[in-house]
Amino acid sequence: MQNVKRKELMANTSVTRVLVVDDSAYVRKVVTQMLSRSPFLEVVGTARDGQEALEQVVALKPDVVTCDLIMPILDGVGFVTAQMARRPLPIVIVSVASEAGEMVLNALDAGAVDFIQKPTALASERLLDMTADLVEKVKGAASARLRGQIGVTPTKAGALTGGRGAVDIVVLGISTGGPQALRSLIPQLPAELPVPLAIVLHMPVGYTELYARKLDEMSPLTVCEAADGVEVRAGIVLIAPAGRHLSMRRNDRGQVITHLDVRPLDTPHRPSVDVLFQSAADTYSGRVLGVVMTGMGEDGREGSAWIKAKGGTIFTEAEDTCVVYGMPRAVVDAGLSDRSVGLEGMANAILEHM
Repeated sequence: MQNVKRKELMANTSVTRVLVVDDSAYVRKVVTQMLSRSPFLEVVGTARDGQEALEQVVALKPDVVTCDLIMPILDGVGFVTAQMARRPLPIVIVSVASEAGEMVLNALDAGAVDFIQKPTALASERLLDMTADLVEKVKGAASARLRGQIGVTPTKAGALTGGRGAVDIVVLGISTGGPQALRSLIPQLPAELPVPLAIVLHMPVGYTELYARKLDEMSPLTVCEAADGVEVRAGIVLIAPAGRHLSMRRNDRGQVITHLDVRPLDTPHRPSVDVLFQSAADTYSGRVLGVVMTGMGEDGREGSAWIKAKGGTIFTEAEDTCVVYGMPRAVVDAGLSDRSVGLEGMANAILEHM
Protein backbone atom coordinates (compact mmCIF):
# COMPACT_ATOMS: atom_id res chain seq x y z
CA MET A 1 0.00 0.00 0.00
CA GLN A 2 2.83 2.40 0.91
CA ASN A 3 4.58 1.65 -2.39
CA VAL A 4 1.37 2.45 -4.29
CA LYS A 5 1.02 5.78 -2.50
CA ARG A 6 4.69 6.58 -3.15
CA LYS A 7 4.29 5.87 -6.87
CA GLU A 8 1.15 8.03 -7.04
CA LEU A 9 2.93 10.90 -5.28
CA MET A 10 5.99 10.58 -7.51
CA ALA A 11 3.77 10.66 -10.58
CA ASN A 12 2.30 14.00 -9.53
CA THR A 13 5.37 15.62 -7.97
CA SER A 14 8.79 16.61 -9.18
CA VAL A 15 11.16 13.94 -7.85
CA THR A 16 14.89 14.59 -7.37
CA ARG A 17 17.11 11.94 -8.95
CA VAL A 18 20.15 11.14 -6.79
CA LEU A 19 23.44 9.36 -7.46
CA VAL A 20 25.16 7.96 -4.33
CA VAL A 21 28.97 7.77 -4.43
CA ASP A 22 30.98 5.94 -1.75
CA ASP A 23 33.70 3.30 -1.81
CA SER A 24 31.91 1.33 0.94
CA ALA A 25 29.15 -0.96 -0.33
CA TYR A 26 27.59 -0.86 3.13
CA VAL A 27 27.46 2.96 3.19
CA ARG A 28 26.04 3.05 -0.34
CA LYS A 29 23.28 0.70 0.76
CA VAL A 30 22.41 2.61 3.94
CA VAL A 31 22.53 6.05 2.28
CA THR A 32 20.25 4.72 -0.46
CA GLN A 33 17.82 3.45 2.19
CA MET A 34 17.86 6.80 3.99
CA LEU A 35 17.20 8.84 0.86
CA SER A 36 14.50 6.42 -0.30
CA ARG A 37 12.48 7.24 2.82
CA SER A 38 11.54 10.55 1.18
CA PRO A 39 8.89 10.32 -1.55
CA PHE A 40 10.56 13.32 -3.21
CA LEU A 41 13.93 11.60 -3.71
CA GLU A 42 14.81 8.67 -5.96
CA VAL A 43 18.23 7.02 -5.93
CA VAL A 44 18.89 6.22 -9.60
CA GLY A 45 22.32 4.66 -9.15
CA THR A 46 25.51 4.29 -7.12
CA ALA A 47 29.25 4.54 -7.79
CA ARG A 48 32.33 3.20 -5.96
CA ASP A 49 34.75 6.04 -6.74
CA GLY A 50 35.01 9.39 -8.47
CA GLN A 51 35.88 7.97 -11.88
CA GLU A 52 32.86 5.69 -11.92
CA ALA A 53 30.75 8.61 -10.66
CA LEU A 54 31.76 10.73 -13.66
CA GLU A 55 30.60 7.92 -15.95
CA GLN A 56 27.35 7.41 -14.05
CA VAL A 57 26.52 11.12 -14.21
CA VAL A 58 26.69 10.93 -18.00
CA ALA A 59 24.63 7.74 -18.15
CA LEU A 60 22.00 8.49 -15.48
CA LYS A 61 21.75 12.31 -15.53
CA PRO A 62 21.05 12.71 -11.79
CA ASP A 63 19.83 16.00 -10.32
CA VAL A 64 22.03 15.70 -7.20
CA VAL A 65 25.08 13.64 -6.21
CA THR A 66 26.06 12.62 -2.68
CA CYS A 67 29.78 11.94 -2.52
CA ASP A 68 32.34 10.54 -0.10
CA LEU A 69 35.79 12.13 -0.08
CA ILE A 70 38.32 9.41 0.66
CA MET A 71 38.02 6.96 -2.27
CA PRO A 72 40.42 5.07 -4.54
CA ILE A 73 41.20 5.94 -8.20
CA LEU A 74 39.60 9.42 -8.02
CA ASP A 75 38.74 10.95 -4.64
CA GLY A 76 35.86 13.26 -3.83
CA VAL A 77 37.73 16.51 -4.44
CA GLY A 78 38.91 15.19 -7.81
CA PHE A 79 35.38 14.21 -8.73
CA VAL A 80 33.90 17.59 -7.78
CA THR A 81 36.62 19.43 -9.71
CA ALA A 82 36.19 17.27 -12.81
CA GLN A 83 32.39 17.31 -12.74
CA MET A 84 32.18 21.08 -12.32
CA ALA A 85 34.47 21.50 -15.30
CA ARG A 86 32.22 19.24 -17.39
CA ARG A 87 28.77 20.28 -16.22
CA PRO A 88 27.99 22.05 -12.93
CA LEU A 89 25.88 19.75 -10.77
CA PRO A 90 24.70 20.02 -7.14
CA ILE A 91 27.01 17.81 -5.05
CA VAL A 92 26.57 17.15 -1.33
CA ILE A 93 29.70 15.87 0.44
CA VAL A 94 29.20 13.09 3.01
CA SER A 95 32.39 12.87 5.06
CA VAL A 96 34.06 11.91 8.34
CA ALA A 97 35.23 15.26 9.76
CA SER A 98 38.18 13.98 11.78
CA GLU A 99 39.77 12.40 8.73
CA ALA A 100 38.89 14.80 5.93
CA GLY A 101 38.42 18.30 7.34
CA GLU A 102 40.71 20.02 4.86
CA MET A 103 39.38 17.91 1.99
CA VAL A 104 35.86 19.10 2.78
CA LEU A 105 36.92 22.73 2.44
CA ASN A 106 38.76 21.93 -0.78
CA ALA A 107 35.64 20.23 -2.15
CA LEU A 108 33.54 23.27 -1.28
CA ASP A 109 36.09 25.50 -3.00
CA ALA A 110 35.84 23.24 -6.05
CA GLY A 111 32.08 23.76 -6.21
CA ALA A 112 30.31 21.31 -3.86
CA VAL A 113 27.05 22.81 -2.60
CA ASP A 114 26.93 21.44 0.95
CA PHE A 115 28.16 18.69 3.22
CA ILE A 116 27.06 16.48 6.07
CA GLN A 117 29.23 14.85 8.69
CA LYS A 118 29.29 11.06 8.53
CA PRO A 119 29.61 9.37 11.97
CA THR A 120 33.08 7.94 12.57
CA ALA A 121 31.64 4.62 13.76
CA LEU A 122 29.75 3.22 10.78
CA ALA A 123 27.24 1.27 12.83
CA SER A 124 23.87 1.17 11.12
CA GLU A 125 22.04 2.99 13.92
CA ARG A 126 24.61 5.83 13.90
CA LEU A 127 24.33 6.28 10.15
CA LEU A 128 20.55 6.28 10.31
CA ASP A 129 20.71 9.15 12.84
CA MET A 130 21.64 11.49 10.00
CA THR A 131 18.64 10.59 7.82
CA ALA A 132 16.62 13.78 8.35
CA ASP A 133 19.64 16.04 7.89
CA LEU A 134 20.77 14.21 4.76
CA VAL A 135 17.32 14.30 3.17
CA GLU A 136 17.00 18.03 3.93
CA LYS A 137 20.38 18.85 2.42
CA VAL A 138 19.80 16.81 -0.72
CA LYS A 139 16.39 18.42 -1.26
CA GLY A 140 17.96 21.84 -0.72
CA ALA A 141 20.80 21.07 -3.10
CA ALA A 142 18.28 20.22 -5.82
CA SER A 143 17.18 23.86 -5.84
CA ALA A 144 20.70 25.31 -5.65
CA ARG A 145 21.65 28.05 -8.10
CA LEU A 146 25.13 26.98 -9.11
CA ARG A 147 25.76 30.19 -11.02
CA GLY A 148 25.59 31.99 -7.69
CA GLN A 149 28.21 29.68 -6.24
CA ILE A 150 30.83 29.69 -8.94
CA GLY A 151 31.87 32.27 -11.45
CA VAL A 152 31.01 35.30 -9.31
CA THR A 153 33.69 37.93 -9.87
CA PRO A 154 33.52 40.40 -6.99
CA THR A 155 34.35 44.01 -7.69
CA LYS A 156 37.10 45.57 -5.64
CA ALA A 157 35.57 47.20 -2.58
CA GLY A 158 35.94 50.95 -2.35
CA ALA A 159 37.94 52.67 0.35
CA LEU A 160 36.36 53.81 3.60
CA THR A 161 35.17 57.40 3.32
CA GLY A 162 34.89 58.09 7.02
CA GLY A 163 31.12 58.41 6.46
CA ARG A 164 28.25 58.36 8.83
CA GLY A 165 29.47 56.39 11.84
CA ALA A 166 25.99 54.88 12.18
CA VAL A 167 27.13 51.31 12.88
CA ASP A 168 29.01 49.81 15.81
CA ILE A 169 28.93 46.19 14.67
CA VAL A 170 28.08 44.08 11.61
CA VAL A 171 26.48 40.67 12.24
CA LEU A 172 26.11 38.19 9.41
CA GLY A 173 24.16 34.94 9.04
CA ILE A 174 24.83 32.44 6.26
CA SER A 175 24.42 28.73 5.53
CA THR A 176 24.34 26.67 2.31
CA GLY A 177 26.89 28.15 -0.09
CA GLY A 178 28.34 30.15 2.78
CA PRO A 179 31.97 28.99 2.76
CA GLN A 180 32.37 30.05 -0.88
CA ALA A 181 30.46 33.32 -0.45
CA LEU A 182 32.51 34.38 2.57
CA ARG A 183 35.75 33.63 0.72
CA SER A 184 34.56 36.18 -1.83
CA LEU A 185 33.23 38.77 0.62
CA ILE A 186 35.61 38.93 3.59
CA PRO A 187 38.89 39.51 1.66
CA GLN A 188 37.32 42.63 0.11
CA LEU A 189 36.90 44.32 3.49
CA PRO A 190 39.84 46.54 4.51
CA ALA A 191 42.09 46.00 7.51
CA GLU A 192 40.98 49.37 8.90
CA LEU A 193 37.32 48.30 9.13
CA PRO A 194 36.11 50.51 12.00
CA VAL A 195 33.73 47.95 13.53
CA PRO A 196 33.81 44.25 14.44
CA LEU A 197 32.12 41.61 12.29
CA ALA A 198 30.50 38.55 13.89
CA ILE A 199 29.37 35.61 11.75
CA VAL A 200 27.17 32.57 12.19
CA LEU A 201 27.93 30.00 9.49
CA HIS A 202 26.05 26.71 9.72
CA MET A 203 28.78 24.03 9.80
CA PRO A 204 29.16 20.73 11.65
CA VAL A 205 31.49 20.54 14.63
CA GLY A 206 35.11 20.20 13.60
CA TYR A 207 35.23 22.63 10.68
CA THR A 208 34.83 26.23 11.85
CA GLU A 209 38.32 26.62 13.37
CA LEU A 210 40.03 25.30 10.23
CA TYR A 211 37.79 27.41 8.01
CA ALA A 212 38.50 30.56 10.05
CA ARG A 213 42.26 29.97 9.74
CA LYS A 214 42.01 29.61 5.97
CA LEU A 215 39.86 32.74 5.68
CA ASP A 216 42.33 34.64 7.86
CA GLU A 217 45.19 33.73 5.51
CA MET A 218 43.48 35.40 2.56
CA SER A 219 42.02 38.45 4.35
CA PRO A 220 43.49 41.78 5.51
CA LEU A 221 41.23 41.53 8.55
CA THR A 222 41.96 39.20 11.47
CA VAL A 223 39.59 36.23 11.21
CA CYS A 224 39.26 33.70 14.03
CA GLU A 225 36.87 31.25 15.61
CA ALA A 226 35.18 33.00 18.52
CA ALA A 227 36.24 32.06 22.05
CA ASP A 228 34.37 32.76 25.27
CA GLY A 229 35.04 36.04 27.08
CA VAL A 230 36.97 37.78 24.28
CA GLU A 231 36.61 41.53 23.74
CA VAL A 232 34.71 42.38 20.55
CA ARG A 233 36.96 44.89 18.76
CA ALA A 234 37.08 46.74 15.45
CA GLY A 235 38.89 44.98 12.62
CA ILE A 236 38.20 41.50 14.00
CA VAL A 237 36.01 38.89 12.30
CA LEU A 238 34.59 36.35 14.75
CA ILE A 239 33.10 33.10 13.44
CA ALA A 240 30.81 31.30 15.87
CA PRO A 241 32.14 27.83 16.71
CA ALA A 242 30.00 24.96 15.48
CA GLY A 243 27.87 23.54 18.28
CA ARG A 244 27.66 26.70 20.40
CA HIS A 245 25.68 29.91 20.14
CA LEU A 246 27.62 33.18 19.92
CA SER A 247 26.23 36.15 21.80
CA MET A 248 27.71 39.25 23.41
CA ARG A 249 27.33 41.30 26.56
CA ARG A 250 28.90 44.31 28.27
CA ASN A 251 31.15 43.80 31.29
CA ASP A 252 31.53 46.11 34.29
CA ARG A 253 34.00 48.28 32.36
CA GLY A 254 31.62 48.77 29.47
CA GLN A 255 33.55 46.51 27.12
CA VAL A 256 31.58 44.18 24.85
CA ILE A 257 32.73 40.58 25.28
CA THR A 258 31.72 37.31 23.67
CA HIS A 259 29.69 34.58 25.32
CA LEU A 260 29.44 31.00 24.06
CA ASP A 261 26.69 28.65 25.21
CA VAL A 262 24.80 25.57 24.06
CA ARG A 263 21.61 27.25 25.28
CA PRO A 264 18.99 27.89 24.03
CA LEU A 265 18.48 24.24 23.16
CA ASP A 266 15.33 24.61 21.08
CA THR A 267 16.83 26.31 18.02
CA PRO A 268 17.00 24.45 14.68
CA HIS A 269 20.68 25.37 14.43
CA ARG A 270 23.51 25.75 16.91
CA PRO A 271 24.95 28.33 16.43
CA SER A 272 21.83 30.28 15.52
CA VAL A 273 21.71 33.47 13.47
CA ASP A 274 18.66 34.55 15.47
CA VAL A 275 20.56 34.28 18.76
CA LEU A 276 23.50 36.33 17.46
CA PHE A 277 21.28 39.01 15.91
CA GLN A 278 19.10 39.42 19.00
CA SER A 279 22.16 39.65 21.24
CA ALA A 280 23.74 42.30 19.00
CA ALA A 281 20.55 44.36 19.03
CA ASP A 282 20.28 44.12 22.82
CA THR A 283 23.93 45.15 23.22
CA TYR A 284 24.30 47.84 20.56
CA SER A 285 20.66 48.98 20.22
CA GLY A 286 20.04 50.58 16.82
CA ARG A 287 23.69 50.73 15.80
CA VAL A 288 23.68 47.26 14.22
CA LEU A 289 23.89 46.22 10.58
CA GLY A 290 22.58 42.69 10.07
CA VAL A 291 23.36 40.82 6.84
CA VAL A 292 21.48 37.64 5.83
CA MET A 293 23.03 35.67 2.98
CA THR A 294 22.61 32.39 1.10
CA GLY A 295 21.16 29.44 2.97
CA MET A 296 18.21 27.10 3.50
CA GLY A 297 15.49 27.74 6.03
CA GLU A 298 14.47 30.80 8.06
CA ASP A 299 17.28 31.28 10.56
CA GLY A 300 17.86 35.03 10.80
CA ARG A 301 14.27 36.15 10.26
CA GLU A 302 13.38 36.54 13.94
CA GLY A 303 16.78 38.06 14.70
CA SER A 304 16.33 40.54 11.86
CA ALA A 305 12.99 41.57 13.33
CA TRP A 306 14.72 42.17 16.65
CA ILE A 307 17.40 44.36 15.01
CA LYS A 308 14.75 46.34 13.13
CA ALA A 309 12.71 46.83 16.31
CA LYS A 310 15.77 48.40 17.94
CA GLY A 311 16.31 50.74 14.98
CA GLY A 312 19.03 48.81 13.18
CA THR A 313 19.42 47.96 9.48
CA ILE A 314 19.14 44.69 7.54
CA PHE A 315 20.75 43.80 4.20
CA THR A 316 19.89 40.59 2.35
CA GLU A 317 21.77 38.87 -0.46
CA ALA A 318 19.99 39.15 -3.80
CA GLU A 319 18.34 36.01 -5.13
CA ASP A 320 20.43 35.83 -8.29
CA THR A 321 23.71 35.28 -6.41
CA CYS A 322 22.41 33.02 -3.62
CA VAL A 323 23.18 29.33 -3.89
CA VAL A 324 19.92 28.77 -1.97
CA TYR A 325 17.54 31.72 -1.61
CA GLY A 326 15.96 30.55 1.61
CA MET A 327 17.19 32.59 4.57
CA PRO A 328 17.22 35.91 2.66
CA ARG A 329 13.78 35.18 1.19
CA ALA A 330 12.34 34.65 4.66
CA VAL A 331 13.62 38.08 5.72
CA VAL A 332 12.44 39.79 2.52
CA ASP A 333 9.00 38.17 2.65
CA ALA A 334 8.63 39.38 6.24
CA GLY A 335 9.24 42.95 5.07
CA LEU A 336 12.45 43.27 7.10
CA SER A 337 15.08 43.87 4.41
CA ASP A 338 16.25 47.44 3.88
CA ARG A 339 18.37 46.58 0.87
CA SER A 340 18.94 43.57 -1.39
CA VAL A 341 22.51 43.29 -2.68
CA GLY A 342 24.28 40.79 -4.92
CA LEU A 343 27.35 39.01 -3.58
CA GLU A 344 29.66 40.99 -5.86
CA GLY A 345 28.44 44.28 -4.33
CA MET A 346 27.96 43.29 -0.69
CA ALA A 347 31.36 44.49 0.56
CA ASN A 348 30.80 47.96 -0.93
CA ALA A 349 27.27 48.07 0.49
CA ILE A 350 28.59 47.30 3.97
CA LEU A 351 31.35 49.92 3.69
CA GLU A 352 28.92 52.55 2.42
CA HIS A 353 26.83 52.03 5.57
CA MET A 354 29.75 52.57 7.96
